[in-house]
Amino acid sequence: MALEPFPLSPLQTILSLLLILTLLKTTQLTLQHRRRRLFAQKNGCYPPPSYPDSFPYLGLPRLSASSLARKNNASLPFIHSQYHQLQTHTFSFTLPTLDRIIATAEPQNAKAIFNTQFADFATGGRLALLGPLIGKGIFTADGEDWKHSRAMIRPNFVRKQVADVEGVEEHLKDMFELLPRDGTTVDLQPLFFGLTLDTATEFLFGTSVRSLRGEEEGRLEGTAFVKAYDAGLVQCGMRATPSLWKKMFPQSSEDKRNCKLVREFVQPYVDQALEWRRDGKGEKEAPGGKYTFLYELAKETGDAERMRDEVLNLLLAGRDTTASLLGSMFFHLAKRPDVWGRLREEVGRVEGRKPSFEELKDMKVLQWCMKETLRVNTVVPVVMRCATKDTTLPVGGGKDGKSPIFVHKGQVVFTHFGTMHLREDIWGPDAATWNPDRWATARPGAWDYLPFSGGPRVCVGQQYALTEAGYVTARMVQTFPKLACEFARYTPHPDNNNASIFLHNFQILSLTLDVNSYLFAPLTH
Repeated sequence: MALEPFPLSPLQTILSLLLILTLLKTTQLTLQHRRRRLFAQKNGCYPPPSYPDSFPYLGLPRLSASSLARKNNASLPFIHSQYHQLQTHTFSFTLPTLDRIIATAEPQNAKAIFNTQFADFATGGRLALLGPLIGKGIFTADGEDWKHSRAMIRPNFVRKQVADVEGVEEHLKDMFELLPRDGTTVDLQPLFFGLTLDTATEFLFGTSVRSLRGEEEGRLEGTAFVKAYDAGLVQCGMRATPSLWKKMFPQSSEDKRNCKLVREFVQPYVDQALEWRRDGKGEKEAPGGKYTFLYELAKETGDAERMRDEVLNLLLAGRDTTASLLGSMFFHLAKRPDVWGRLREEVGRVEGRKPSFEELKDMKVLQWCMKETLRVNTVVPVVMRCATKDTTLPVGGGKDGKSPIFVHKGQVVFTHFGTMHLREDIWGPDAATWNPDRWATARPGAWDYLPFSGGPRVCVGQQYALTEAGYVTARMVQTFPKLACEFARYTPHPDNNNASIFLHNFQILSLTLDVNSYLFAPLTH
C-alpha cells in the first residue's frame, strides 16, 4: 500500500524554503571564506592593525568622533591622529554597516591602487554620491565609460589652452574691483571661489556666469546657478557620510530642485554647441573665435546628456581645486611676510608686465609656494576606491607592517594623500610646517607626493589649475606691496556667513579664513 505524501501548510512551505535558502547561503559563504583564506595564504597576506572598537563593535565610537571632527572643521587632524595613535601607515576600521574599511597613507599601496593594480579597483560608488549633481563623466565613471570620457577630454588641455592667461586676467579685474584700497581687511576665500567659477565657466561654456559681479541686471540666473551648485556640493558630501541612517532617506526635494536648476542652467549652452555641430561648422572655430570646451566636445559627440555631464564634471575640478589652493596658499603667505617679499622681488623681474605662461614656470619661489601648499593642504586629501575582485595591497599587514594585505571584492580602501604628505619619515621632522624652501632640495619619490593623484586617472587639468593659481598670485603680488595678517586660524568665525565648502571627493572639509584674516596695504601701481 503506497503512502500518501504528507501535505504541508503554507507556513511550513515558507519555513522549508527559508531553511533551504539559509543552508545554500551558508554553504556559499563558507566556500567563499575558504577560497579567500587560501588566496590570502598563497599571497603571504596578514591583516593590518585594527582601529580599537568597543561594544557593540559597530564602529560607533569612531563614527561619533568622526562626526564631531567634521562639525568642528577638524576632519583632517582627526584622520592624522588615528595614524599617529596606532603608530602605523595602514589600518582598518569598522562602519555601522558592518563593512571593514582599509585606510592607508603608504606610497607603495597608492602605487598599487592607482597604477600597477589599477584594474583591480573602481571609484566605489562615486556616481551615486556625485551623480545627482554632475552626472556621469570623467570623475564619476568607471571602465569603458571612463576611458571614453578621458579620450574626449584630454586633448582639450594642450599647452595652447593651458597657457591662455588672458582669459584669467579679464575676470581678475572683477576681483580687484572688490578689494579695498584703503588698507582695511578683506576675506579672500569667497573671492577666490568666485574668480575660479567665472574663469571655469568661460573656459567650458564660452560665457562666464560673472559671479563676482553679483546680482547685476541680467545675471540673476547665474547667481541662482551658483547658489544651487554650492548647495548641491554640500549634499554630495552628506551622501558620502558613512551612516546607515543617511542611506535610508531618499534625496530631499530641495536637493532635487538644486540639481535640476544646475542641469537646466547648463543645457542651453549644450544646445547651442549641438546646433553649431548640426550646421556643419564643426571644422571651424567656435562663435567669437575663441576656444570653448563645449564646442570642442561637440566635435567628438552629439550626445547632449553626455556633454552636459562632462562639463559639470570638469567644473567641479576647475573651480573648487584651484580656489582651494589659492585660499590655503594665501593663508600661509599672510603669516610669512619674508616669503611675500621674495615673491615681490621675483615677480618684479617682469617689470610690471603681465607675466606669460613661460615666465610663470620660471618663477621658482612661486612654484615652490604652490608645491608646498599642495603638500601641507592637499586639495584632495582622501580618495576612495573599491576592489573589483579579490586582490592584495603590497604592504601594511602583520606586526611590522611589511606584509601584503588581502582585500576582498567590494571592500573599500581610503588612500589618505593628505596624511602621506605629512609623514616625517618622508618629509623630515618639520613635515607639518609650511616651508616652500624645502623644494630647493626635496626630491620625493614618484608616489610620495600626489597632489593630483597618479596613474591612468591622474588629473588631466593639473597644469591648467597651476597656471591659473600662479598667474593670480603673481598679479596679486604685483598689485599689493604688503600682505599682513592680523590673525589667521582654521577655526570658523561666528560672524562669517561666507564659510567656503570644499568637496574632497567623499568628505566635506570646511576651511574658513576669518573675515579679518588679511590686511592689505593701499594699492600702488
